[in-house]
This record gives sequence, C-alpha cells and structure tokens, in this order.
Amino acid sequence: MSENATPRDERTMYIDPHVHMVSRTTDDYEAMRDAGVVAVIEPAFWLGQPRTNIGAFQHYFNMLVGWERFRAAQFGIRHYCTIGLNAKEANNEPLAEEVMDLLPLYAAKEGVVAIGEIGYDDMTDAEERFFHEQLDLAKELDMLVLVHTPHRNKKEGTSRSMDLCEEHNLDPTRVIIDHNNEETVEEVLDRGFWAAFTIYPETKMGNERMVEIVREYGTERIFVDSAADWGVSDPLGVPKTAQLMLERGLPKEAARTVCYDNPLAAYGQSGQIAEEDWLNPPAIDQRQVYSGNSVLRGGRDPVVEDPADRRKDSIIIE
Repeated sequence: MSENATPRDERTMYIDPHVHMVSRTTDDYEAMRDAGVVAVIEPAFWLGQPRTNIGAFQHYFNMLVGWERFRAAQFGIRHYCTIGLNAKEANNEPLAEEVMDLLPLYAAKEGVVAIGEIGYDDMTDAEERFFHEQLDLAKELDMLVLVHTPHRNKKEGTSRSMDLCEEHNLDPTRVIIDHNNEETVEEVLDRGFWAAFTIYPETKMGNERMVEIVREYGTERIFVDSAADWGVSDPLGVPKTAQLMLERGLPKEAARTVCYDNPLAAYGQSGQIAEEDWLNPPAIDQRQVYSGNSVLRGGRDPVVEDPADRRKDSIIIE
C-alpha cells in the first residue's frame, strides 16, 4: 500500500468508467487501487498522433482486450473496454474503412462493454459517415454506445449526436453521452440518455463544477469519469470528486450513485461487467506472465495475495 493510501477500514469502492490506462503507469494503478477504484472502462481512442496503417489499430485493439486486462488485474483492478473508430481518425477515409472491417471481430471479445468512443471532432462529413456506420454496427450487435462529444461546438455536436442515435432507433438508455458540461446536461437528460462528465484538471469539467451539477440536477442517469490519458489529467478524478461532494454537504448516497451505481447500471446492460467481478476476483499473483511478459522490473518482489483479504474491509459508499 502506498504512503498516501486510505486505511482499509475506511475504503470505499469506485468505478472509473472512462480512463485510458494504456497511457498510464503502474504507479497510477496502485494509486487508483489504494483510493478504492475497483474497476475501469477503457474506451478506444486517439493516441495523440494519427495511426497510418491498419496494423497499428489491430495492435492497439489487441492491447485493450489482452495485455491491459492482465496488467490491471495484477494490481487488483478489473479492466473492461469499448471498441470503436474515434472521430479524429475517421477523417482518413481509406484507413477508416479498413478499421470498420476489424470492429466486429473485437466487439465480440470478452470484456468489451460498448461501441465507442465514437462521434464528432470537427463535425466533418467523414466523421458523420463513420458515426452512422458504427451506430449501425451497435444496432446489429445489440451493443451499448459511448459517444464522444466535440471539444468545439459542444452544444451543437451533442444535440446532433443524439439526433443520429435517434435516427438509428437506439434506446437512449443504452447510449452514454460523455464529456458533458453545463450547457449540454439538461438536453441530454431530457432526451433520456446517460450523461457522463469528464473530471479534468483545468479543462472540461472540474470536480467543483461537478458538485454543483449534481446539486442542481440530482443523480439520475449522471456519472463521472477521469478520462485520464497521455496529457495532463488525473486518474484519481472519480474518488476526489466523491470526496468533494461529501465535503460540500451532498449526501453519501449521491456520491455513491454517480461514482459507482450509475456507471455499473449503464454498462451492466452489456452483460460484460458485474459487481461480482470485483467482489470475488481471482487472486493477485505478480509471478504470472502474459505472453512471456511480467509487470515487474528491477528485481521487485512480486505481490501474491487473495483480493478477498483487501475487499472484505471495503464498502460501497453508504
């Protein structure tokens, strides 16, 4: 347990339903575990620079459904993912067409909870084309959808994203609209979709603003995530937001709902994620390897423990 870890008898459990762990370190996994994060969902996303061939996508998707699930489990966290073609790379249409051929294969893998994150970036014709095609795929496979709303023209892009989902006759309760803010939340909730909020330091939705949104709109169909990635971001965004909600006088039930119950309810519809996964997980044994590779370096002693010993003193916020 790290120096700043929460004592076992005070631990609560959280889900981070949008975090890009392939770009995070093992220190992040340990800090998240110590803060009470028991499960993460990792959406397929842009890596910071464009991929130039189909092999790059294939290797990335393999990592999401393979190595990263193993790596998370080595630190006591259950890992799930979503699979999709992100909006930025949809603009390379020849390559995007090849990616579309890959998606059904990976969407069927164990632990894949949705098609996503898909949607708009610059709201180009190409982005809309592949948004439509991936909504068709989700409909065909009866899968949930995770929508990325654009950083620019957010209100317009969010409204148009929901329009497209409705055009495809998707049940809004099976669609998560992410990266919301104060100007989008009311419409998303009014139209019956799940409203997710990214807790990012200095940009997007800070946790103080998030507290006020919960105070104003309540907790129905609202949840928070860190979306921590390769940029300046905080993988502890979810537990920190829950703690601030309590400090600002919101009830424990509200913190539990938006930081645990709601993401579980939303993504639990996939049939790929269930509370039992982390309440009764397999033992942690860092002597194990994946394709010959270990998470250990530099002669560090492996952790070997029964997660039940740690979880028995953990509680869902109540």
